Amino acid sequence: MKNPLSIISYGKYDFINSLAIEKLESYHPQSNLELEKVPIQDPYSKNGQELRLNFIRQHLKSNVDYLSGEKTFNDNQSLKGNIENYIGMSQIPTGIIGPLLINGSSAQGPFYVPLATTEGALIASYNRGTKACRESGTITVITLQEGVQRTPTFKFKNLIDLAKFVAWVSENKEIFSILTRETSNYAVLNDLGISIEGNILILKFEYTSGDASGQNMVTICTDKICKYILSNCPIEPVYWTIEGNTSGDKKVTPLTTKVRGKKVTAEITLKRDVIESVLKTTAELLCQQWKISSSGCLKVGASGIATQTANALAALFIACGQDVACTGEAATAITRMEIDENNDLYCSITMSNIIVGSVGGGTSFPTQKECLELMDCYGPGKSGKLAEIAVAVCLAGEISILSAMSSGHFTSAHQTLGR
Repeated sequence: MKNPLSIISYGKYDFINSLAIEKLESYHPQSNLELEKVPIQDPYSKNGQELRLNFIRQHLKSNVDYLSGEKTFNDNQSLKGNIENYIGMSQIPTGIIGPLLINGSSAQGPFYVPLATTEGALIASYNRGTKACRESGTITVITLQEGVQRTPTFKFKNLIDLAKFVAWVSENKEIFSILTRETSNYAVLNDLGISIEGNILILKFEYTSGDASGQNMVTICTDKICKYILSNCPIEPVYWTIEGNTSGDKKVTPLTTKVRGKKVTAEITLKRDVIESVLKTTAELLCQQWKISSSGCLKVGASGIATQTANALAALFIACGQDVACTGEAATAITRMEIDENNDLYCSITMSNIIVGSVGGGTSFPTQKECLELMDCYGPGKSGKLAEIAVAVCLAGEISILSAMSSGHFTSAHQTLGR
């Protein structure tokens, strides 16, 4: 069941409705003085670990028995559907940042975000970015579109056969929606795109997938539809495949104006004094560094304009049981910075391929479930919140790393924390 406050466009265009605007405008965040900060002392000692675990248990009222190592995983039967030839668990160090203050269409409040990484300086950088954002105000986050695609591809003897096939497919779209509903309790077929290249036909089936990330779900639904087509269409293709490698699945593609998963945009205006006190740079230098980095992305032909979004997403995905390979498409972003009329710095990020789930996949394993529960992102109805938190974390990280580069602290930070 769709959220009545949803502003998501289940089609080709970004959309925001009036109910979502009212929700965003009615949010009254806690003051910065009321927010409890993550204890950062003794970063490498047992005492420091206990301080943070006690903070999570007492302040966030969250269970972290598996994360802390007090309990260990032994339910091997629950691995079915997730892995084959199981031998054990790979342990990745997990840290926590926050609070990250968000006013979103799905995520509202202060969030403490778990990140799993072996890269020194990453947690410190993202925590500094969240502090700068928090002391400047609230990150506004809006989800604009939603859709997961599968692109079966068909080859024909010639264009005439292809044209007859397309004509039949176009007349039977409603049947495909019915087949989708019969195959999945959560998938909804929202769009069917057609792309023709000579005697090759690409059909792009676009679905929403509830609170699952949806790759397997849409594959199964599309396979059911394609088999119906092949059994009933009077024109038979020479060859067909369930995926023609054009959906953007686990690849960096220039889909920045479309959507794969969820398209989310976020903004924050950094106060000039906060930039100087927390980020140790100036609004002018930070904006200049963004311009240099943006032109660098263009020079090398990067898909999007961003510096380290993959860092945030990989660390969050590992901690929270997401498909880490989806970092390939999810990290595509467009960032923007400009000095406003008050000489503060406006910062934004838009990410079109945030493919996450709060159910299914690896979300129910013990440490992953604990990490999701830290953010109240486990279970049905929570995937939108997780997507908006992910994008807000990415924005905080972009601010922090560009600040470090603009101030000349990037190398020294990694010499201190990353070696």
